Amino acid sequence: MNPALAKLLSNPAIWRGGDCAPEPASIASGFAELDAALPGGGWPRGALTELLLEREGIGELRLTFPALARLQHEGRSIVWIAPPYRPYAPALAAAGLDLARLIVVRGRCARDAIWAYEQALRSPECGAAFGWMATYEERALRRLQVAAREGRTWGVLWRRPGQRAGASAAPLRLALSPSQGRLAVRVVKRRGAELAQPILLDLARAPGAPLYPLPDGLPGARRGASPSAAVRGSRLAHRKAS
Repeated sequence: MNPALAKLLSNPAIWRGGDCAPEPASIASGFAELDAALPGGGWPRGALTELLLEREGIGELRLTFPALARLQHEGRSIVWIAPPYRPYAPALAAAGLDLARLIVVRGRCARDAIWAYEQALRSPECGAAFGWMATYEERALRRLQVAAREGRTWGVLWRRPGQRAGASAAPLRLALSPSQGRLAVRVVKRRGAELAQPILLDLARAPGAPLYPLPDGLPGARRGASPSAAVRGSRLAHRKAS
């Protein structure tokens, strides 16, 4: 290659279609093989990521814990909007997360959840905002993407089994499925060339915690329940699910 052309192409502002597009900011996922496939070398700060689940309980949250712990170490909070199950607080703490910087929001309806998610994405104090809303309305998704960019927040939209749209405003979409004791991560969409094979991750390298269903009537289910009641409820949910 001509030296002058090579020097020109080495400019980080130039993106060649066969490579990953540069990201202005990212945070390492904690898995080197995954970071190598992600534009910017990690989860994108200031953008939406869609995670499509083949089924739940395959280690999907453990995939995110190393990055969440890093964001909290920077002094930023984590917000979860409308999670389908109650987080098991002791295991989250064991995974290295600061529960004082983890905020769980449950809206009265889908519209409230989307509104709360957008506000979290725009907040400079928020490092990551996870949402479990089944919204596919293009205008809403584009608004959420803009909010993530303006707030420089890592936004994750979780798509539960059966919740899958053909197109999305999220610049990064990954499909997660179990594979022989490991987690298979297939890149559905990224700013760069396609990957023919999924990335296989050994989640045993990262501490994690499952989510357990919230049985009706647990102490933490009532509005205004104290944090200690919520922890007791989580422990009870753990015992019932075991």
